[in-house]
Amino acid sequence: MPDRVLRLARAGTGRDKVLKFEGGWHGGHDLGQLSGAPAAERPHPEAVPDWDGIPAGACRDVLLAPFNDPDAVESLIEQHRGELAAVIVEPLQRALRPEPGFLGRLRDVTRRHGVVLVFDEIVTGFRLAWGGAQERYGVVPDLACYGKVIGGGYPVSAVAGRRDLLQLADPGQKGRGRYCFLSGTLTGNPVACAAGLATLEVLRQPGAYQRLHALGERLAQGLRQAGADAGVPLQVLGDGPVLQVYFTGHRPLRNHRDLLRADRGRAVRFGHELIRLGVYCTPGGKLYLSLAHTDADIARTLKIAAEALQAVR
Repeated sequence: MPDRVLRLARAGTGRDKVLKFEGGWHGGHDLGQLSGAPAAERPHPEAVPDWDGIPAGACRDVLLAPFNDPDAVESLIEQHRGELAAVIVEPLQRALRPEPGFLGRLRDVTRRHGVVLVFDEIVTGFRLAWGGAQERYGVVPDLACYGKVIGGGYPVSAVAGRRDLLQLADPGQKGRGRYCFLSGTLTGNPVACAAGLATLEVLRQPGAYQRLHALGERLAQGLRQAGADAGVPLQVLGDGPVLQVYFTGHRPLRNHRDLLRADRGRAVRFGHELIRLGVYCTPGGKLYLSLAHTDADIARTLKIAAEALQAVR
């Protein structure tokens, strides 16, 4: 879905280049696989493929910037303002929170130069708040894309944004002006849409997000205490029901290069121990909470996490 949103931005601006952030994840298409998980530092704004099979041409129209560095981003946008179609960002990049003012600066500089600001809310949409990261952080982009939670487990995604940009995908525009193809085999699938509407109805009930954030805070604080008790330096990053454990004492953790200081091998071993002891997770990845989790689930998870930390100490 992010690749289609960027296509809309290019159609609307008549420009080709896109700026993304080092360590940001935007799917399995070519742009999404550029500097999404670089294992070493490369000079900005050079974007490099994460894997084989990415054509060299994909790199030419992608600029790379560090997350949480508004001065560097503004400088890059100023330099390339005449050729830059869009800036795409995960508002919560993986588990890195945006520092105060960062997203606001992005909003200001992109608006000033007619660059489309895109929020990739595939992860954050309807997880952090009913209005997603936009509500949580108080910044409204030009376009946003949604998936995962919005379908309640079914395969569905959505694009929201400015009317003038979305109208470019109106099939009635074809052959009559600017038109951007934005469809697919499962578009508007009635079963997926029904599941999504039911999920959103549950999430809009009073207290839903207070509950999610309370669960996240309890789990985060408990994991930090378990690390301290085990003598294992770790940090728990994220926001509300989206968390990730990083095994490092380095502070602060502001961007992808800071995260490279963490012990990735220990994080994976910790995940494997959690699974072995009965807590399902993605080893070395994020932990997601839902309204289905109970206080007893959190207590059990923290008890098992303490055992797992002893095993990887």
